[in-house]
Amino acid sequence: MGCMIFLMKMYLIVFIVIIMLYMFRHYYFSYNRVFGKQKIDYHDIIDSDLPSLTVLLPMHNEEKVAKDILNALINSQYPKDKMEIIVINDHSEDQTSDIINYYARIHNYIKIIERNGDLPRGKTYSLNEALTVAKGSIIVVYDADYIPSKGNLRNLAINFKDPKVGAVMGRVVPINTGSNLLTRLIDLERSAGYQIDQQARYNLNLIPLYGGTVGAFRKDVVLQLGGFDNKILAEDTDLTFNLFTNGYKVIYSNEAECYEESPETWESRGQQISRWSKGHNQVLFKYLFKVLKSKNLSFWQKVDGSLLLFIYLIPFLMLLGYADCLILFFLGEMSILSGSIAILSVFLYNTFGNFATFFEIGLASFLDGSKDRIKLITLFYFVFVFNIFYASAGFIDCIIKRNPAKWQKTKRHRKLRS
Repeated sequence: MGCMIFLMKMYLIVFIVIIMLYMFRHYYFSYNRVFGKQKIDYHDIIDSDLPSLTVLLPMHNEEKVAKDILNALINSQYPKDKMEIIVINDHSEDQTSDIINYYARIHNYIKIIERNGDLPRGKTYSLNEALTVAKGSIIVVYDADYIPSKGNLRNLAINFKDPKVGAVMGRVVPINTGSNLLTRLIDLERSAGYQIDQQARYNLNLIPLYGGTVGAFRKDVVLQLGGFDNKILAEDTDLTFNLFTNGYKVIYSNEAECYEESPETWESRGQQISRWSKGHNQVLFKYLFKVLKSKNLSFWQKVDGSLLLFIYLIPFLMLLGYADCLILFFLGEMSILSGSIAILSVFLYNTFGNFATFFEIGLASFLDGSKDRIKLITLFYFVFVFNIFYASAGFIDCIIKRNPAKWQKTKRHRKLRS
């Protein structure tokens, strides 16, 4: 019994130290974003010699949003003679097929891949099949609910002038922020995640993440690395670490904004977080030792990469920490840990509110010129509890269900247009 109590106390102390590391990391990112030298991408390069690119649009029952993204791409400023659009219709059962076929008949650069019957459904399967027929040297991927700006394709593609760039990630901006309280909170999270975290990682030559949508990568490099792993749900995080450990880099382009539809119900949001958690933890188990042993990563990239890999495991470790505190309390063993619960609570809230710190959210709102949004920060205490539950559920699902992951897209809330 004494040995068990000792281990529980050690776990609590070690966990507090880990949380402090994350806290200092977030503070440093915020400091860098305000006072550090800001690294820009290549979007200001004036060059008519743009690379050929293929836009991949995986779709499954996307009748509510298909027209919007296709219209946005058609109106793009990217030269149409250098652009190809491939829509992967993955077992759709609504009007998606009718919509995309209509556009394909009008525009000869729009191609369709139909996936039906016994073919496995999922984003990685769709992407891998499309890569084998894509003509562009650069691949751009959008989820179907996204609406890219007219210059988005160029802002992404121009970065590949650097031969060491394996992938480029743009900025995600919610388009339905005003729908309800949840979408407003997600908008704050997105702002902090991109305006602060991603930009700071890029500034510091750490590991900015390729996010799987509003992102581009070199086709030949990804094919050389084996394509996308069909067993991994978070194909974007998987590609990020695959590129970095093989000597390529990922660029973050804060100017390459694209607009998404955020979940409008708490149920949809919870499912999204669980899916992210499961996929991210799959990548943790696959890449942790590869990151630590990689000769292509600097010391600080290894540190940042490790912290990134653990980010969706931390919520589950939090639950264990709370349970640890309760057990020690009822056993009367908390006396030597005076103040530990208070310290733990403060660090947990300040570090992981909605997986972005409240100070990052406030700073991001300031940088975006939306100071009124800061008033919502106090609500992140409740969002924090919500996220812990669903992220922990995703981790448990990752451990229990070792079978290949099945993609479950987020429910669309946009009204169907005629």
